[in-house]
Amino acid sequence: MRVFILGIDGYLGWSLAQYLGARGMDVGGCDALLRRGWVAEVGSTSATPILPMSERSVAYEETFGKPLAYSEGDLCDYAFVASCLESFKPDAIVHLGEMPSAPYSMIDVEHCTFTHTNNLIGTINTLFAMRDICPDAHLVKLGTMGEYGTPNVDIPEGFFEIEFRGRKDRLPFPRQAGSWYHQTKVHDTNNVTFACKIWGLRSTDIMQGVVFGTRIDEMGDDPRLCTRFDFDQAFGTAINRYCAQSVAGHPLTVFGAGNQKRGFLPLRDSMQCLHLAITKPPESGEYRVFNQFEEVYDVTGLARKVKGVAEGLGLDVEIANIENPRKEAETHYYNPDRQHLIDLGYEPSRDMETEITVTLTDLIANRDRIEAHREALLPDIRWDGTRRKSAYLSKGA
Repeated sequence: MRVFILGIDGYLGWSLAQYLGARGMDVGGCDALLRRGWVAEVGSTSATPILPMSERSVAYEETFGKPLAYSEGDLCDYAFVASCLESFKPDAIVHLGEMPSAPYSMIDVEHCTFTHTNNLIGTINTLFAMRDICPDAHLVKLGTMGEYGTPNVDIPEGFFEIEFRGRKDRLPFPRQAGSWYHQTKVHDTNNVTFACKIWGLRSTDIMQGVVFGTRIDEMGDDPRLCTRFDFDQAFGTAINRYCAQSVAGHPLTVFGAGNQKRGFLPLRDSMQCLHLAITKPPESGEYRVFNQFEEVYDVTGLARKVKGVAEGLGLDVEIANIENPRKEAETHYYNPDRQHLIDLGYEPSRDMETEITVTLTDLIANRDRIEAHREALLPDIRWDGTRRKSAYLSKGA
């Protein structure tokens, strides 16, 4: 099977390339390498050292016995996207090539408009290139559970049945995005759905929860195969940020009341789920939605889990509630479905505490890289448009 990954240099993209390569697939991909610059812009770096793509490609071929068909370029350039698909002739395209940060999109008008332009135009170019070059290919598009928001009802997988004024229909479940970034993902959903409807394309939209962890087994002990690990306020996910703060001796910063609930899953399970979606495609013209997460936790519970594991490794950890820089409900109902991937065979690989232990162990070896960017651990990007550090509300939880 031939799989082309948009955004192959990223946290998920580089991991997925290895996961698929270890299973004998022919893998290609492209990237504009923008993520490296975005993270530097917000004053941070990857906690795990990552190599240039030229060196990564050599390590990939040596490890998996096949070349990695890599091209550097911008998805907003239709000619580039078309040339990649024409050259590689993919059976599946995995779209991970978007700006993925809610805080980054909220900085100011320039960052908001960039997020919309980059994400929407890149996806539209991909859809048109598929129509023109490989209409039978399967698009696996990374969405986010954040599209749904936190409604006061259960969250289905994409669609729900509704009765209104005596008539029934199956409709897309309402989206309630919480940032400009999440708004672009909602627009993506609408655009991909429309392309499947009018052109007969096939797509799986992955509504993914928060991913955490430093590695997958396929990376082995070769440092050239490490994926990036972000811990800053814009690109570091909640657990990853907590783990980095534990290692650096920084309080674990829980936003506001800390009752916000989200779905989480380890990096290795994200790879398993994406592999299932890729290898079990929908029918021509079908648009399907998978909610992808393992368990639902509130962010205070997550901080306590990280604290417990970290203290078991000899780290001194404190939890602190800070002023919430976001505009969000801090106490809410949250009960999303996640049956479709289970029906395809998804089985969680290990418990959260074990995965946190692996993550902390890897980060301890790179403590100096985190400590050198300590300022990035406390947020100053705010949903009201200002830039100021959040004040501490309480410490010592």
